[in-house]
Amino acid sequence: MMLIEISMLGFLVIAAVVVCVMKRLLASLIIFASYNVVMAVLWVLLAAPDLAITEAAVGTGLSGVLFFIVLKRIRVMEKEHQEEKESHED
Repeated sequence: MMLIEISMLGFLVIAAVVVCVMKRLLASLIIFASYNVVMAVLWVLLAAPDLAITEAAVGTGLSGVLFFIVLKRIRVMEKEHQEEKESHED
């Protein structure tokens, strides 16, 4: 059991660093969501089911959905900006 916990903690450290240095936002969001899932599993292993439920609901669910909505909105805004820039050049 201890080996699983240590490997999961190692994954959390690596995932946190990768999220910070990742250039692609979508890949960063996916790694962030997996970080939250692993954290929820760790809370279960540490006998804290209340924290696990909260981490799964808020960390993975709510935050993930909000980040994906923001990412989609950013891409729409970039597309609108590019179209506006092209129309001014004509």
